Formats: sequence, structure tokens, C-alpha cells
Amino acid sequence: MTQHPDAKIYLVDDDASVRDALGWLLRTRRLLSEPYESADAFLAEVTSWRVEPQLPCCVLLDVRMPGMSGLALFEQLLALPWQATMPVIFLSGHADVPTAVDAVKRGAFDFCEKPFSDNLLVDRVEQALTQSAQAIDQRSQMRSVQQRLESLTDRERDVMALVVEGLPNKLVADQLNISVRTVEVHRSRVFDKMGVKSAVELANVLRQP
Repeated sequence: MTQHPDAKIYLVDDDASVRDALGWLLRTRRLLSEPYESADAFLAEVTSWRVEPQLPCCVLLDVRMPGMSGLALFEQLLALPWQATMPVIFLSGHADVPTAVDAVKRGAFDFCEKPFSDNLLVDRVEQALTQSAQAIDQRSQMRSVQQRLESLTDRERDVMALVVEGLPNKLVADQLNISVRTVEVHRSRVFDKMGVKSAVELANVLRQP
């Protein structure tokens, strides 16, 4: 199992004994946790963040709580553009299982029915953290590509679009009404700025989700 020493698990449950037990369980796997006694408290914390998560994290979320329910909180989290970086695992009683299953279909990572297996729960947490790390890395790559794209001039963008379509320099030059030498210069600059060495590599970078 991949280790995530800098990861954090947010425990959102109105029962203090459950939060304490979960915190202890996670510590046995050397995982850090942060408890919240209500969905409202956690939502207030999340909405105060100035940047999206930069380290792996996930949420252990009780379905039924006084005030805002776990499901209502989940709906709020789904609206965040970076929600994929913070997977949600529902903790549900037997009566809540159909509801939790529906939440999984809408994007929750999983649910664990109470009383749950300690080992199974922590295994799922570690898997959720792996998914979180992958999502964070993907978003970082997307930001990097966007920054590189913004560094291109309008003419470089024009050349890039035709190069990605597979057009040779001569046809690019004809379409843009510029010289082949000018196309070569712009093509070289596009490759340098985008950090690639070929048109195929450039196309792959641009296809990243």
C-alpha cells in the first residue's frame, strides 16, 4: 500500500467517541487526522481555504448529523472545482446504506457501514489518499500546461494549432500566408515553451484532461 506520511484525513462526525476512535485507528497506521463535530464546521473550514489541497487528503463523513447532514455537505463539496482532490468516504448506519450507495454513484469514493472493519476502513482511506494524490498531480499538470499556453503569442498559437493537426511546415506557411522559415521559427518556439520535442508529444500534452 502506498504510504502518505503528509496526508490528512478529515473526520466529520457529531459523536465525539467516534471521532476519538477513528483518530486513534488512523494513528496506528501513522495517518494524521483532524476532527470536526459538524458538517457546518467543516464546510466553514473548507470555504476559508485560499488554495486547494496541495497534499493528499480525504473526508470520513457521517451521513446523519444534527444541522447540516453529511449528504448536504457532500453536495456542497461536489460544487468545488477541486473536489476530486478530496475523496469522501461515507460512514453509514444500516438504514443509510441505500442513500450512501446513491452518493457513491454521484461521486463519493465509498461508504463503510457501521460497525465497520477497522482494517477495511483504513485500507479504503489509504486508497482514497492515493486517488487524492493522483488528482492533485493531475491538476498541477493542468495548471502548468495552462501557464505554458498563456506564454504563447497569437501567431505561435496559430502555428501550434496547425502543427497539432499534422500539417507540414509548407502547408502551415500557405494557410497562414507566411514563409516556411517563419513557421520553423514559431514551431521551435512553441516546442520550447511547451516543453516538448515533437508534434506528437505536443498533441499528447494538449489532450491531457
